[in-house]
Amino acid sequence: MSPLKRKKLGKIRSELDKLDNSLIKLIKKRTNLVNQVLKLKDKKKEIIDNKRINIILRNIRKKSIINKIDPKITNRIWKNMIWSYIDYEKRNFKKK
Repeated sequence: MSPLKRKKLGKIRSELDKLDNSLIKLIKKRTNLVNQVLKLKDKKKEIIDNKRINIILRNIRKKSIINKIDPKITNRIWKNMIWSYIDYEKRNFKKK
C-alpha cells in the first residue's frame, strides 16, 4: 500500500472510530428504553412480540432501500440487535 493510500486509510478508520463512539451512545439510549419497556411486562412470554419484530424488519427494509443501503446488511444488523435485546430482557426479567 502506498503512503498516500495508507494516510487515507488512517483518516477513514479515524472516522469509523468516531462513528463507533456515536453508536455506543445510541445503544446506551436504546438499552435505557428497553429497560423501561421491560418494567411494564408482567410475564416473561411478553418479551417476544413476533408481530412487532416483523413490522420493524419490514420498516427497516423500506428505509434501507430509500437510503440506498443494502437491505441484507440492515436486516442482519437489526435481527441481531432484536435477538440480543430479547436475550437481555430474558436475563433481566423480574417476576412481580
